[in-house]
Amino acid sequence: MYTILVTGGTGLVGKAVEKISEEFADFKFHFIGSRDADLSSLSETQDLFRRVSPSHVIHLAACVGGLFKNMNQKVEMLEKNLQINYNVVKCCYEYDVTKLVACLSTCIFPDKTTYPINETMLHDGPPHDSNDAYAYAKRMLDIHCKAYRENYGCDFQCIIPTNIYGPHDNFHLEDAHVIPALIHKCYLAKKNGVPFQMRGTGKPLRQFIYSEDLARLLMWSIKHSQHATIILSVPEKDEVSIEHVARLIAREYDYEDQLVFDTSFADGQFKKTADNSLLMSETKFNFTPIETGINKSVGWFVENYDKARK
Repeated sequence: MYTILVTGGTGLVGKAVEKISEEFADFKFHFIGSRDADLSSLSETQDLFRRVSPSHVIHLAACVGGLFKNMNQKVEMLEKNLQINYNVVKCCYEYDVTKLVACLSTCIFPDKTTYPINETMLHDGPPHDSNDAYAYAKRMLDIHCKAYRENYGCDFQCIIPTNIYGPHDNFHLEDAHVIPALIHKCYLAKKNGVPFQMRGTGKPLRQFIYSEDLARLLMWSIKHSQHATIILSVPEKDEVSIEHVARLIAREYDYEDQLVFDTSFADGQFKKTADNSLLMSETKFNFTPIETGINKSVGWFVENYDKARK
């Protein structure tokens, strides 16, 4: 039996991997959260690897947040992610991990580029100013993994998901990503009888992937993919505007008539359209429709409001 260490195992994607883990009887899973080990500490990371002795690692742990956290806490976003990623990759080599699958993000691609973006374009120019600190830290993870592949033949792979959402997300009003933040904001707006106010114009476009879909693709990557870097994303045709997402969320609460836009706030990058053709050339995956995913996400948040991260 193989042993998989899942860092960030108590977060959005880690919980989704845990949900499907029973389907993979040839793997023993260890889900690790920040309370189990401080991955920004090399000694604690080494202790973790000695305890678990993993054959495979899914590296999800990161210091993450939405647009405004990326803009306002750049030092933390840079330093914390550099430390975490260095320690995990270093330990994967030191403790003879057979395969590492590490998670990047489409927000780390160049700001000035052509669309759709693909795996070859990751380092072609600077990222958007709003998240440059986080982006450069994540780009270094890609470089670090490739260096081990090239120098030592390690099977260290980076996957690039588009915007992830689903149950067990962080629903903080300021630091969360757009879907969970809006789910929480609309919940409170209806509860308090006030307008559901969204920051920005709602015009930017995004590809959203449901967390359980990403979990299944991560396990596909562990078992089958041989690429150094691969985009895990819904197709370009499934790209939607933030306004569309906000309206879907509002409909779940029967509150769409109270949706308003505060255009004094920045929109961030207009689009980050990703090309998933490399993925789809190797697996014909059926993605969860955005309507279904938001329905499940809102339902989970309402049912688990008292214990949800917020």
